[in-house]
Amino acid sequence: MSTKAWTISELDFPRMATIAEQLQFLLRYAILAPSGHNSQPWLFRIQGETLELHADRSRALPVVDPQDRELIISCGAALFNLRVALWHFGYTDRVKLFPDPANPDWLACLSAGSWKTATPEEEALFQAILQRHTNRQIFTGQPVPLPLLLPLHTAANQEGGGLELVLDGEEQAKIAGLIAEGDRLQMANAHFRRELAAWIHANRSRSRDGMPGYAHGIGDLLSYASPLVIRTFDLGNAQAAKDQELARHSPALAILYTDEDTPQDWLAAGQALERVLLQAQASGLAVSYLNQPIEVPHLRTQLTQILGRSTFPQLLLRLGYGTAVKPTPRREVQEVLLD
Repeated sequence: MSTKAWTISELDFPRMATIAEQLQFLLRYAILAPSGHNSQPWLFRIQGETLELHADRSRALPVVDPQDRELIISCGAALFNLRVALWHFGYTDRVKLFPDPANPDWLACLSAGSWKTATPEEEALFQAILQRHTNRQIFTGQPVPLPLLLPLHTAANQEGGGLELVLDGEEQAKIAGLIAEGDRLQMANAHFRRELAAWIHANRSRSRDGMPGYAHGIGDLLSYASPLVIRTFDLGNAQAAKDQELARHSPALAILYTDEDTPQDWLAAGQALERVLLQAQASGLAVSYLNQPIEVPHLRTQLTQILGRSTFPQLLLRLGYGTAVKPTPRREVQEVLLD
């Protein structure tokens, strides 16, 4: 699988070119954002000196994400990468969200503002973009110091979201139980399994999207059989046991939440997510997702009750220390750029 999208030299930034050409270069950073099943559900259009972000509903996941909630969160993460890249290359950002109420797929407009010098924090976020990868492997047992976790809470707040850190063993065990229940319910659904299998590819596949087997710790040979196995067999109990252990033995869990549950909130959650992920990467932390209790409606309600707050959980993260993992593939900029 091609991962060349992760190799970017900032020296190639066309400083003497037009703003439109500079914005197109910055898309190299946008497409490195995380997305559900690595579906990369975004499209961009450059109009003069403005960059438009659009949702690509053709890449929706109707079974696991029937409202396109996670799809819009993914687009929000791509938008935040664009903003960070603008800061790094010397611009403030001007963003207008949902500029056309009649077109819900048009999520944002972004343009370069005045000249600025990036702050040390913004520089750290930029440098983390190329290093951030979802780490689905087992984390070490090394605890995460609280001074590294608290800035993640601040990061989420800066983008209009919130982050609830779960460090108590009893609460972690309750949430781990919800994760396991989510696994069993989802994997018992043949439609869910077919959708998941469609986005899992062999390690040597030429696909530039989806999840290669190595992202789940699967070797080359077994990766060829994985889609068939997932599509055919209900492995919910095994997956539940694995994910429950991952959650219970993670140094920290964190729930990213918003006050409301509208497309505007989902886009904000995406920006908050990416700021949290980049901040975590800059601090040397590994992160992955255990979103099952949020994807199953009645489990989402139970998760809200465990948190004891009247907010809307959007994503469930686990944080810790782990070994480096390979990046997943990305489509090329030209594939996501509208005429």
